[in-house]
Amino acid sequence: MSETWVSTLAQGKADLERASTAQKVADMLRERVLDGELAPGLRLSEEAIGGALGVSRNTLREAFRLLTRDRLLVHEHSRGVFVRRPTGDDVRDLYAARRVIECGALRLWGNVTEAQREAVRTPVRQAVARAEKNDWSKAGAANIQFHRGIVGLAGSARLSDESDRLFAELMLAFRVAQEINDFHQTYLPWNRRIVELLNNGTTDEAIDQLYEYFDAAEQDLVTRLEAD
Repeated sequence: MSETWVSTLAQGKADLERASTAQKVADMLRERVLDGELAPGLRLSEEAIGGALGVSRNTLREAFRLLTRDRLLVHEHSRGVFVRRPTGDDVRDLYAARRVIECGALRLWGNVTEAQREAVRTPVRQAVARAEKNDWSKAGAANIQFHRGIVGLAGSARLSDESDRLFAELMLAFRVAQEINDFHQTYLPWNRRIVELLNNGTTDEAIDQLYEYFDAAEQDLVTRLEAD
């Protein structure tokens, strides 16, 4: 068996290192989207971001390409790279995916570890505490952790990675709607009800509540976006 192909791998070493760094940069920027620091429509400066992170222009452009693939950024010819503004159709598609992933993961509640269950419960307690202080930004971040915890019940790193992409895109939709505080205020009690049902051992009812939650949240967010 010929091994000549192995000798050609070294030629791609630089590309591999750049790709690895680009993924890390993309992950950092995605977290900024989840935290609400990158607003829809914001133009991203290659010079500023590259200088802050100490990465090359090629690496940064690869990170931008990855986030464009994830529908978080958009490249506008001769204008630059911007944080994307999701549409109503994007939201419908996002919730279709979330129903499959999260409602499916919730069915595993009775077969997971206590640590996995606590990863669902704890963010709801944190969100309630933040809401009582009228800190809706932190309450929103805790809400994302709640849904991350639900996905984590599946025990799949691939599903968790994919869901983080969905959550980041959804956060942009919240920002476009400009009603994020009101939105979380409406749905936080729903999260509490889901956890109560899970703790009581009524998983099927909790799943039904999550389906209803998604139906109502999708319609609410689409209405806000399409009225914008």
